[in-house]
Amino acid sequence: MFLFKVRLFVRRHWLALTLGAVAALALLFPVWYLAGMEENFRAYVIGMNVASMPWMVLNTVIFVGFLYLMQAGGFSALRKTRVDAGAVDVRFSDIVGLEEAKREAWEVVQLIRDRTKVRAIGGKILKGALLVGPPGCGKTMLAKAVAAEAGVPFLSAAGSEFVEVFVGVGAARVRKLFALARDYAGAYGACIVFIDEIEVVGRRRVLYDAFGGGSETNGTQNQLLVEMDGLDPASNVVVFGATNAAEFALDEALLRPGRFDRKIFVGRPSLSEREKLYAHYLGKVRYDAGMDLGRLARKSVGDTPAEIENVVKEAALLAVRDSRDRVTYKDISGAIARVNLGVAHRLDVTSRERERIACHEAGHLVAAYLSHPTNDVFKASILHRAGALGGVYQMPAEEIYVPDRETYLGGLRTALAGYAAERIKYGVTSSGVGNDFAKATRIAHSMVWEMGMGNSGFIGNYSAVPGAERSSAIKDGLEKESQELLKAQLAEVDALLKEHWRIVERFIKELLEREELDYDEIAAVFAEFGKPSRMLGK
Repeated sequence: MFLFKVRLFVRRHWLALTLGAVAALALLFPVWYLAGMEENFRAYVIGMNVASMPWMVLNTVIFVGFLYLMQAGGFSALRKTRVDAGAVDVRFSDIVGLEEAKREAWEVVQLIRDRTKVRAIGGKILKGALLVGPPGCGKTMLAKAVAAEAGVPFLSAAGSEFVEVFVGVGAARVRKLFALARDYAGAYGACIVFIDEIEVVGRRRVLYDAFGGGSETNGTQNQLLVEMDGLDPASNVVVFGATNAAEFALDEALLRPGRFDRKIFVGRPSLSEREKLYAHYLGKVRYDAGMDLGRLARKSVGDTPAEIENVVKEAALLAVRDSRDRVTYKDISGAIARVNLGVAHRLDVTSRERERIACHEAGHLVAAYLSHPTNDVFKASILHRAGALGGVYQMPAEEIYVPDRETYLGGLRTALAGYAAERIKYGVTSSGVGNDFAKATRIAHSMVWEMGMGNSGFIGNYSAVPGAERSSAIKDGLEKESQELLKAQLAEVDALLKEHWRIVERFIKELLEREELDYDEIAAVFAEFGKPSRMLGK
């Protein structure tokens, strides 16, 4: 019985006993060792140790302080930007567009404002809202507007600020951020924590990492999960996370109810919203009052607010460079080309190559303008941009989220038109058709293999089936159907270009003379041949 008690005592207090034994040994061993020395040498050793003791203490303090500093957040302190509600000058009325996202975010504002009423009926305000969408669409601005409208402090941090080479530093920074948020919430009634680029610490955890590279990220994310679980509803701390990554890239534990309860999609602006954005940003510069903003909006399908702002800034620079006192439509068009397509360069090419390039692009232009059901041509060029010797730049006339078969067929005809034009004029083609063939092959493959848009009746997404599980008969049939689809559209675009070859020749001449044609110039040429102006001119 006694031995079991001793064993239990030792097991429960082994650390204290070990430290006591080491301390006793550290004191007794020097005494025993000094006792055997000569008196003068013993006095010298004792004197040297006493004299060096301050340095030893200082080194110990520095070492312990270094360890504490790393545990507390590292040398680079977490940049927790605290913004008072009164200092945030962004309101919902200042955000142009994002109507759906603002509607959902306004519910969060009301929950924060009415938190007392919500608790009175036994409810809880949400703990987190995840802002998902492309970069440049206004996620940070929306989070600031929520804080300003709710009248609460705003703490901001980026996901990269939690990542450090030392294990445990990220978790410590998360603890400090949420501790500060609770203090502000207690003082001001509520607080918003905004974490930008949350995918840096919120991506799926690595559970089997042979080299331990994911340990720090896993630990930081686990601490974030713990802090969000530990948020007392009475503390009124709401976490806003912003990400450009797809939702499935984030860890499932972070997305479950009770953490990020609300997901708000902050997407690209619609046609009417883009028109308002142009009006907003052009209102900051001097511009031609007769400019059709609706037309600019139609030329900017898919552009984000940040991209539209950049276009207006670039247009102002172009106007100053050309000694104009206000921004014109020509400046905006040039800015769109420069921002979206790259800066144009003139290469020293032979006259024969230049004519071939013009013929190739004229084929694309005529096919796109006359046969594509949804796209419109806003620029044609034989100048070098982004590695291409020329280009016909198209854009959907409006947002299309579910393209149909005719849209894909229009893309096939447009892609094959450069090849067809070269073959009609010269009888042979050049290496310039390589990229066009790659694009056309991808479209045809996707139509036949994945979307059941062929003519032979194959139904299903055969790209989802591993190659070993597909029969050779099905594979051969699908490949044959893809080739037949390409040949059929090539025959159609070949007939189209031959029928309108006078238009093709006219555009070859115009491109050789002007090098670039904007939409108005393109529409004017088609109008000469009795072809009405299309969508951008509406």
